[in-house]
Amino acid sequence: MSVALQGSLLDAVGDATAPALRPLNRTERSPLSQGAWIDLLPGWLTGADLLFDQLAEHVPWRAERRPMYDRVVDVPRLLSFYDEDDELPHPVLADAKSALSRRYRAELGEPFRTAGLCFYRDGKDSVAWHGDRIGRGDSEDTMVAIISIGAPRDLLLRPRGGGRTLRHRLGHGDLLVMGGSCQRTWEHAVPKTAKPVGPRISIQFRPRGVR
Repeated sequence: MSVALQGSLLDAVGDATAPALRPLNRTERSPLSQGAWIDLLPGWLTGADLLFDQLAEHVPWRAERRPMYDRVVDVPRLLSFYDEDDELPHPVLADAKSALSRRYRAELGEPFRTAGLCFYRDGKDSVAWHGDRIGRGDSEDTMVAIISIGAPRDLLLRPRGGGRTLRHRLGHGDLLVMGGSCQRTWEHAVPKTAKPVGPRISIQFRPRGVR
């Protein structure tokens, strides 16, 4: 798939031929409400622009259609899903899943198992307000860890049912982890934008039984 991505100057400092992970010991936690929290680590993954190019070209992206009200509509992004026994499309993603499992296993009580990838091709691609509440996320505290590569896009968070919106601009290897009650009591979204933006891929790691 041919896409146009403006590279990060920070990525140019490192080895552009080898996507890699920085130490996972400098995450900054922000408590939200009702037992929800987020951890943020900018630039956790280096070589993110090269990884973007490889994933954009080689991942088996698919377009989906879903029912909405009285009609069926196109999902405004491309998708790919890797179950716990599937080989991930790049070794650094397997390293990331292992590192996240080591870092959060004591708190989460289990490892991260699956990886879902979303390809936002331009500002018209988006994801509406939602929580990952299919499966255990509807009734249990859990975690979802997101690595963003490619052009930065805004990820919004707000209390479920409405309230003050938090905005985080993520891209070029940034890590955001949503934990505690976040999937049940908060919602997140990547809104459409009329501003010119480049393509972005997000990689979401989840425990078993959470979608």
